[in-house]
Amino acid sequence: MIKVGTKYWIIVASKDHVKSGIEAGIAQACHGKSSPLKRMKKGDFVIYYSGKQTLGQPDKCQGFTALGKVIDDEIYPFQVSEDFCPSRRNIEFSPAEDISILPLINDLNFIQNKKSWGYPFRFGFFEINQHDFDLISSQMLQHHYAQGN
Repeated sequence: MIKVGTKYWIIVASKDHVKSGIEAGIAQACHGKSSPLKRMKKGDFVIYYSGKQTLGQPDKCQGFTALGKVIDDEIYPFQVSEDFCPSRRNIEFSPAEDISILPLINDLNFIQNKKSWGYPFRFGFFEINQHDFDLISSQMLQHHYAQGN
């Protein structure tokens, strides 16, 4: 159930990192910064967009790769290595299929310049409206259930 004041967010990360986040039930954004995560509230929804399959590699993904809901108001540091301690949020991910962005570009409001459709993703984290969230999430869920999952 969607509550009044619910917000919808896009986080940009390579597909390999998104899949690791799904397994851990967490979200990280913008190389571990806490400020984007602080904008999210319990009950908000998040969609991950992956421009690349693997961080630092040229293989394109150009798709939406995860769909989830923020389950609490906690932001916490997590020591990954000696010199990397990103901030994280707990997310309940929905069973969903990856979908290409390409057939959706003309119908997404957050993409104002359809020729330079990749521009909004350069920010790494941004809010979208409910129309765009509904369009993307319904496609991700429809594809998941069409696959017999």
